[in-house]
Amino acid sequence: MADCENHIQAGVAVVTGAGSGLGRALAIELTKRGMKTVGFGRRVDALEETRALAKGGQFFPMQVDVADGARVREAFKTIVATHGPVTLLINNAGVYPHRDIFDETVESFMETLSINLGGTFACSREALESMSDTGIGRIINVSSFADIAPLPASSAYAVSKGAGQIFTRAMTADLADRFPNIVVSTWMPGMLATDMGISDGLPPEVAANWGVSLALMHDPSLNGAVFEMDTEVPPARGLKQRLKDLLRLRKAPQKRRL
Repeated sequence: MADCENHIQAGVAVVTGAGSGLGRALAIELTKRGMKTVGFGRRVDALEETRALAKGGQFFPMQVDVADGARVREAFKTIVATHGPVTLLINNAGVYPHRDIFDETVESFMETLSINLGGTFACSREALESMSDTGIGRIINVSSFADIAPLPASSAYAVSKGAGQIFTRAMTADLADRFPNIVVSTWMPGMLATDMGISDGLPPEVAANWGVSLALMHDPSLNGAVFEMDTEVPPARGLKQRLKDLLRLRKAPQKRRL
């Protein structure tokens, strides 16, 4: 596993939504750990602010709207040609429009999905072109509990985040047997003090330390794993499985911590 981790850090990381908030904090933390990092965002000025805060000339901004599939393809080709193979992708970009269901339209609803879910697919699909060539890769999909307990006026966001978690499992189903060293996980950073979060939330820099630690863990057992903040959320176990474990004196799987 250590060798795989070294290969991950020797490649290029891509962080989407790197112009502010959690994405900026994740990109900065990656550069602190010595990893060459490309940040996607829609605003050049915001990305330049991230570059000024990053360490050692290791951050490279790219103006990319993740909902634009053609632009995403072009960007990944440029990254590989300029910087080398992509070994790490953190799908963080997202929007959280607060709209009552009567204020949503088909167009506004699908626009949110095209960024939060479509962008995750587009970036993952292009990153896999590079990762499948080397057989090494790590993908983290940033999510939340919005699908389990949606807040009012958040239907599009809740649906997109729930679908994102399903996408992690779907990628694992497609990749785990053929490419066991391309490891895909879901991470829920918690309530943050960002524009999309709450004023008294967790500082994004604290969460970014957890997120990057998880991103640099490259154990195939993390395929499909879900982490909330710094702790693994174990998969649900039915009554039958719990009874089997009890009869066999087998302990429940331990939660991993970052």
